[in-house]
Parts: sequence; structure tokens; C-alpha cells
Amino acid sequence: MVSFQDFSFQYKSQQTETLKHINLEIYEGEKVLILGPSGSGKSTLGYCINGLIPNQYPGTIQGSCTVKGKDIRTTRIFDLSKIVGSVLQDSDAQFVGLNVAEDIAFALENQAVPREEMKNRVHEAARIVNLTEFLNAFPSDLSGGQKQRVSVAGVLHGAIDLLLFDEPLASLDPHMGEVMIELIDTLNKAHHKTVVMIEHRLEDVLHRDVDRVILMDKGEIIFNGTADGLIVSGLLIKHGIREPLYISAIRQFFRGLSQTEHLTSLKTIDLAELKKAPLKIHGFKPIDAQKKPLIELHGIKFSYDAPLIDIDLLTISRGEKISIIGENGAGKTTLARLLTGVIRPQEGRILLEGQDTSVLSIREIAQQIGYVMQNPNQMLVKSFLLEEVSVALELNGFSKDEIEQKAGDALRLAGIYTMRNWPIQALSYGQRKRLTIAVVLALNPSVLILDEPTAGQDYAHYRDIMSFVDNLNRSNGTTILFITHDLHLALEYTERSIVLVGGKVVADQPTLEVLQDKDLLAKASLKETSIFELAALLEVDVNAFVHQFIIHEKEQKDE
Repeated sequence: MVSFQDFSFQYKSQQTETLKHINLEIYEGEKVLILGPSGSGKSTLGYCINGLIPNQYPGTIQGSCTVKGKDIRTTRIFDLSKIVGSVLQDSDAQFVGLNVAEDIAFALENQAVPREEMKNRVHEAARIVNLTEFLNAFPSDLSGGQKQRVSVAGVLHGAIDLLLFDEPLASLDPHMGEVMIELIDTLNKAHHKTVVMIEHRLEDVLHRDVDRVILMDKGEIIFNGTADGLIVSGLLIKHGIREPLYISAIRQFFRGLSQTEHLTSLKTIDLAELKKAPLKIHGFKPIDAQKKPLIELHGIKFSYDAPLIDIDLLTISRGEKISIIGENGAGKTTLARLLTGVIRPQEGRILLEGQDTSVLSIREIAQQIGYVMQNPNQMLVKSFLLEEVSVALELNGFSKDEIEQKAGDALRLAGIYTMRNWPIQALSYGQRKRLTIAVVLALNPSVLILDEPTAGQDYAHYRDIMSFVDNLNRSNGTTILFITHDLHLALEYTERSIVLVGGKVVADQPTLEVLQDKDLLAKASLKETSIFELAALLEVDVNAFVHQFIIHEKEQKDE
């Protein structure tokens, strides 16, 4: 289906090759996962498969790349689109219709398909992705998972042979992530589509089996084989990819893996021998610290057409680290917009250090509360990185020397200082995410709200960003709020979790307690992480087991 033969590619705007001597075959009917840290070349490899290279992104090609026998150098992107359907990580960027039906029909309209046939094919595509009841819905009314499914439906028409998914899980809650992986598996097995996935979240992808895993780094293929073989190899952490949590825990507590196969699920791992092994677990006692209130919400109500936020009382104390969790559409981002003054409550009061924020401008609130949006494209207004980080500093009256120092420091902390003169258009989604964090950090706010900070980030950059934010909290006393679907992030970096369902706070308690409450997690469309599941299967003290695992992980990161 896809063949790379000694293939190298260098973007026209770059001085070095992004892909180097790639030799790879993807066979008809396979489901292949491509892993790699940011900048590894995995997205560029995807652009070659769907024809964006060289049609949209010109550069120098050496060797050959063919898709179903067609050479990408001489094939129009329109012709390749009849073979390869692409689902982007930023689903908003893929919408072209006013409603779901129009968006699904877009490719058919370009092919001048007769109206009656088009209607039938749109309904069939919607049926496959379970969106029939949403055909008249507006894109803005859909959850992240629903938007992803619309994108999938839009590329299912005709003789599409290969489906390319670029980080399909990046913005999805755990439940919707499982639904997406199950849908991809169905498309592969029941509808006989060849599937290529580009993802960071290995454990989530392994919710369903994959035929092969390709690990890339620095433009080269490091590993090409089974998921079991990759897990055993130890290459994941070395190349900036998080291995499944239960694997990390087994390595830590039992000093390595005792089997080399059937490692892709806890259901297939032989735990009998592990239960016999001596296991030292220290006692765990949570810390109950009293802190000074910083933000208070009293009787807050907000809605558009339907109620979105309804919170009687919520207090956030100075220096806290809090995760705000819930399914897509639960009201997490709306709450963040209320706190930052972007939207104002229709009822109730929000107090910031005792002052009602209704009398403060958005700019005044932003000097104290920094907000990093989930979608980085919604925050970026300039053409180059350094300009982007400097603009807020300029608006706040800093001198030229201060702007240069603060902007440089923020870019270094976000790990993109070497790209400071790059055009923003040249950045990957994950790199744009880090840029938006740098923009907010430059103003040194007392409260930092991060909306899905790790979406689109490889594990190495995840650790860098989260370690920095953790240190910011410890050294500066910065209050940190994480809006996240990553429950391990919540567990690792926050002591307290606020769970939203339908805009209401259904739980506000220690994170360890939240993540052990299966009924609560089900209500919020979340799921416990595999570290909890492993502890339960081993029949050990769950709190102590998980706490000890987290402490060990942090110690390793600090080394």
C-alpha cells in the first residue's frame, strides 16, 4: 500500500533533512502506529503519505515514496485524496460546512456526485461513526469526540483505501478516547481500511491491538516491529515516549519484566508470579494543609442556549495545585473563561483576593490570572515566535530590555528558544502549545490556568513543562489549575481535583480519592488509570502503592 525506499526529505525552509533514509513498507489491511517525540519526523512522514509533501509543503526529495503505486512526486494531492483520507489532530481546522451533513458531503460535492446518491452516502458515513442524529448540528455545538467523528465520516466516501489519523486522541477525554480507538479498529477490521495512526499516547492506543509500531526519532526509524517488542526493548522512555503505566510500575516494584509477550494489556499479563514476589510498600498519610483563599465563586450561573455552569460555592486557595476534570462539554473551559473575565457570570460573584472581578477589566484580571487555551491557534496573533511572546509585554509597558529578557526566559522554559525567529506557521501543534505557555509565563501571573497542557506533547516535553510548572508552584507560590483529561497528570501533579458534570461540581476532594471512585469516574465519563487497576489486581494497599509509584517517578525525573 505504502512504500518508502531510501527516502529522505528536506523542507525548502530548513537547512537539514527532516526525514533520513527511510525504508518502510505498509501493507494493505494493516493497522500501524507511528510513535516519536516532537520533531522526530512522524508528522512529516504522514504528510508524504497523504500528498501534502510535496504538493503543499515543497522541499528536496531523495529516494522514492509511492502510495498504491503512485509516486508522490508526480501525483496531484486531489488524486491521492481518493486513496488516502486524513483526520487531523486539530478537528476544528478540518470543518468546512455550516453543519455536520454539509461537512460530511464536502468531498462528494467536489466530485459532483448526484444529490440523491450524495444524501445516501452521507447518511451511510454518519451511521458508521454513529452521528446520524447530529446531521443538522452546528460544529460549535459538538464535543471534541463528536468533531473527530465528523472528520472521520468526511473521508470515508468512495474507494478510500487508507485512513491516516494524526493524533486522534489529543483533545479527547478518556471515555471518548476509547470510543475513537474502537471506531478506528472497526474501520480497520470490519470495513477493511488500512490504518496509520500518529500518536503519543501508546497505552490508550493499545486499548485495541495494532499490527505494528514504528518508533521514530531525529528523522530516522528507530524501531519497526510489534508493540510487545517495543515495550521490552526499553526504547520508549529513551526516545521521549511514555510507556504504559502498569509496565512502569512492574519495572519499579519488581525490578523488571518477567515476560516478553502479551504485555499490551493488564488482562494478558501473568500476575500470579508477581503476587508471590516480596513487595515493600511504605505507609501513606495525606497532608492536610490550610491555605489562604485566593479565588471564591458564589452562586455562579452561566449559559448560552442551555445551562453550562451552575456552581453554588467554590474556593481556590493561594499556592494550590488543582485539576479540573470531566468529560468533553462538562463546562471546564467555560469555567476558565469565567475566571479570566473573558465571559461574565449571569448570576453570582467571583472574588479575586476579596475583590469582585466584575469591576475589573480583562486586562487587569490577566495580570493576575494567566490562561493557556486548549487550542493554541486561538491564542496566536503574530507571525514569528519572539514577536508573539513580546506582544503582551509591550502592551503592559515593559522596556525593550525587559521584554527581551522576559521573552527569552519564557521561550527557554518552554524549550523553544532556538526557534525564536521561526515563523509560527512552521511549528507543529505541540510546539505551538509550548509557545502559548511561553506567552503567558512571560507576564509571571499569580494564577496559571492550563487547558489540556499536555495535549500533543511527547513524554519528554510533558516532563519538562510539568516539572517547570511544579517548580513555579513551589518556588513562587503560583496557584496552578489544570484542565485535563490526563488523569495520571492530575494524580502526579495535583493534590485536589474538582470534577464537573453538566456544569456542576459533583466532587471536590483529594485526587487520590477521586481516582478510586469508580462510580464517580463513570458519571464523569472518565476511567481509572492502569496503575490503580494493577494495585487492585495485586491486592495491595492502593493509596500507598500509587503514592510510592508517583514519588519514584518524580525522583527519576529530577535526576
